[in-house]
Amino acid sequence: MKGLELSREYYNTYGKQMLEGSFKDYLPFISVGLIGSGSEVLGFDDEVSTDHDFEPGFCIFIPDEDRMDRKTAFQIERAYAKLPDEFMGYSRQKLSPVGGARHGVIRLSDFLLEKLGDREGNLNMFQWLKIPTQYLCEVTKGEIFHDGDGKITKIRENLSLMPKDIRLKRLAGHLLLMSQSGQYNYLRMIKHNEEAAAALCIHEYVKNAIAAIYFLNNEYMPYYKWQFRGLKELDILSELALPLEYLVVTANDKNYVNDKIERIELIAGAVIDELISQGITSAICGDLEKHAYSVNDYVNNGELRNMNILSGVGE
Repeated sequence: MKGLELSREYYNTYGKQMLEGSFKDYLPFISVGLIGSGSEVLGFDDEVSTDHDFEPGFCIFIPDEDRMDRKTAFQIERAYAKLPDEFMGYSRQKLSPVGGARHGVIRLSDFLLEKLGDREGNLNMFQWLKIPTQYLCEVTKGEIFHDGDGKITKIRENLSLMPKDIRLKRLAGHLLLMSQSGQYNYLRMIKHNEEAAAALCIHEYVKNAIAAIYFLNNEYMPYYKWQFRGLKELDILSELALPLEYLVVTANDKNYVNDKIERIELIAGAVIDELISQGITSAICGDLEKHAYSVNDYVNNGELRNMNILSGVGE
């Protein structure tokens, strides 16, 4: 069973009754669901995922102390802790040294501060430019089972799409790094007989190519270990997952260099075609660097457009 389904069923079977029975007056201020970190939030969990932080559990998001005091919060925590330990063949788990407290009673403002850097989920231009997309993914993916005042749903809706200017600025930076690492430096490092440096070039090219593809899909890129998995499910350029995997898993000796260069250019060409299709570049060439600066020119906000092209690259 998938973790999100398990969480929903556990809430419907026990959590809903607990909250409606003992904390009915607070339901208008409480939100319940499964969001945040963990493969189950993305639907990527499998049998391996059950080794840590996988349990019948859910998040109860409560308001700040001006609407719910510590005593009530503690009472909800105790009631949650007393819910059945076994459900549908799965056991609730204690804190794991390789995981953390992902379920239970959480102040919504604390959750938003941890993930977004703002207690209300309001991001300014600089925050949008710098925040790792995995945190935006963690806030907007998953599911809310109950939303008393609608606040968390509104926040998730407001964050569901990155502002276009921010998206273009961040995309431009990743395109430039693709050009530098793959179209320029990889072959130079091979010629220098710097195999380790060539491997780093490949890593940088693949990492930035994946980021660019997520931005072209207008989707948030998840935590690094799920980026390839998510890439394969995107609507646009998901077919590039295979050549990107090839670049990562093959060696950087003379037996693979020509094949790797071909795939670097194949990926670059596909990305450029998509830039043209979306109407966000005016360059006419196969050089990703020129397209990067052209994409940057499409940023409408003058202050943002004039910032260093790599201002939005921080992952």
